[in-house]
Amino acid sequence: MKTKAWLLWTVTIVFAAILTACGGNPDTQLPSGTPADKTELILAIGGEPDEGFDPCTGWGRYGSPLFQSTLLSYDKDMKIENDLATGYRISSNGLIWTFGIRPDVKFSDGSSLKASDIAFTYNTAKVSNSEIDLTRMKEARALDDTTVEFVMNSPMSPFLSVAASLGIVPEAAYSPHYGQNPIGSGPYKFVQWDKGQQLIVELNEDYYGVKPVFTKLTLLFIGEDTALAAVKAGTVDVAMTAPSFVSDVPGYSLLRCASVDNRGMSMPVTKSGTFNSEGVPVGNDVTSDITIRRAVCYGIDRQKIVNDALISYGSPAYSVCDGLPWYNLDTKIEDGKIEEQKAILEADGWIDNGGVREKNGLRASFELYYPASDSLRQAIALAISQQAREMGIEIKTIGGSWDDLRRMMYSQCILFGWGSYNPMEIYYLFYGKEAVTGYSNPTNAVNPVVDRYIDAALNSLTEESAYENWQKAQWDGNTGLSMLGDASWCWVINVDHLYYVREGLSLGNQRIHPHGHGYPVISNISEWHWQ
Repeated sequence: MKTKAWLLWTVTIVFAAILTACGGNPDTQLPSGTPADKTELILAIGGEPDEGFDPCTGWGRYGSPLFQSTLLSYDKDMKIENDLATGYRISSNGLIWTFGIRPDVKFSDGSSLKASDIAFTYNTAKVSNSEIDLTRMKEARALDDTTVEFVMNSPMSPFLSVAASLGIVPEAAYSPHYGQNPIGSGPYKFVQWDKGQQLIVELNEDYYGVKPVFTKLTLLFIGEDTALAAVKAGTVDVAMTAPSFVSDVPGYSLLRCASVDNRGMSMPVTKSGTFNSEGVPVGNDVTSDITIRRAVCYGIDRQKIVNDALISYGSPAYSVCDGLPWYNLDTKIEDGKIEEQKAILEADGWIDNGGVREKNGLRASFELYYPASDSLRQAIALAISQQAREMGIEIKTIGGSWDDLRRMMYSQCILFGWGSYNPMEIYYLFYGKEAVTGYSNPTNAVNPVVDRYIDAALNSLTEESAYENWQKAQWDGNTGLSMLGDASWCWVINVDHLYYVREGLSLGNQRIHPHGHGYPVISNISEWHWQ
């Protein structure tokens, strides 16, 4: 009875959202063809942000802020281009960034966007205690209405990535409740948010950029099973889905978007017996042996895991940043080498003892934790375990809460998901001074050569120099943070982002998608059109 009641409630909610999108007329039918005059879309493309739509607390950093504009943006090839900015320059010591700002920009409430609004946004985001990292920024200040200056405590080349993701808010209209009713200068303006149900936005007629052809978007907050039912009923135009929900649906095509939405297994590199500053155990006696770590990295067959766990809707992963400009192509390894790794383990003293290897009385056995509610990570963890067992390595898979994972992540292996448009992710996961603090460097990997390259990347004054040093940090031919080098992480797969799209609707040139939060598919909404 509970299941039936829940289903009835869900269908009612979806119908109400569709009715709203149809102007409240129950007799209005959403067209199943490709009408050129259909200017309203119904989308089911992701979850609902818990804290609303405030860029200062993290909204938009994994996709498009939608309501707000950014200083810079990425094109389809992940190259930086101007958005609000007309250009920028960096001082010779890398400590002052100066941006020129377009003079013709208005917020959706009709007020003019000025450099002071940009300074306010960045200063507010800096103290918001969110995942927006502006710790290296000392302050932002407006020099005049069209010039903003950012003063750094230390050089920060990834500031470009922040400038391409942090949406600008109006100082005069900002409050602690801004995220519930956002005002911005993006392509769409906020109309209505029915929490737990839908978000409605309309075209911002004052938008300075290329205006989308669609005047209204209704974003439904529904699960993948309900989204598939809506697709089969023809009542949504675009719906995100998962590999297990893929099927042929008349009137729709399947859009497959490559992503850097990866899954990787952390492997502590130091022995047990130590604790971090908060008293949390650090280290693992088995994974501290690099022969074990490399055996897992080189032994598992990533393509088989993609085929089985993702039904082929994904790709093998070799780093935290596959396909992004700072990725080092040389770090792609040849995997599936089980027999070869068995010989290496044997030669290093890991002797087969009835199915599980031992070395000096230590069994090649450790635990791999994953979020219990995540069926995909469970499937990946089991696949890793099964393949590792063929090499004589026992990996015990355990589902738990994030509280469990946080307590274990410095001493046990965790199946994490990463992937963003910011190379600072390399810094967080591998920089020695960040070791075992929060989610930063949970493996306790410390490599002075890697740290020098990361420092050089941060201090670089050009994109090219920064990217070169990020790449060398991964592998310089002798050492690096990648699976070729320290092997403190075993990267496994990148997840394809999948969408049902109504026939005749083009979603333009999709750039590589980041981790699965936010709505990256609409980052190029101005390119969407009926063919």
